[in-house]
Amino acid sequence: MAREGLFSSLGAAVEGARVLDLYAGTGAMAIEALSRGAAHAVLVERNRLALRTIRENLERTRLADRAEVIGADVTRMLMGDDKSGGDFDLVLADPPYDAPGDEVDAVLAGLAAGRLATSGWMVALTRPKGAPEPNLPVHWHAARRLSYGDTLVQIFQEA
Repeated sequence: MAREGLFSSLGAAVEGARVLDLYAGTGAMAIEALSRGAAHAVLVERNRLALRTIRENLERTRLADRAEVIGADVTRMLMGDDKSGGDFDLVLADPPYDAPGDEVDAVLAGLAAGRLATSGWMVALTRPKGAPEPNLPVHWHAARRLSYGDTLVQIFQEA
């Protein structure tokens, strides 16, 4: 339900977007974006079993040619010097519910330090209701808050 609501809320912003899916899990979020017209997706996940599942799901949906799968810790990947993934128009970040607030803050800071398109980008962060508000990078603002059961999705944009 949260995924459907998020993508309905994003609307036309997905079409042609370069997507970064952090904590990709099964790849469902990136696959949804690709199926709605995103140009390319990079999926980041550190769990080996999940990486295999992502690759299988991309093959099954015939979207593998528009996706890149990276096996890495999200925070380390974002803080690394390799920016070869490019600039992203849409970031989907769904950290584990028990991820500490400082990890979420580090992810947002890493995105702000050179992973986002120069303009028109969006970051969708999924957290449990009641989780501490993240520390937003300078020039970011919360554009929307979507609530689904115990899940809160916040969409951030450039201020």
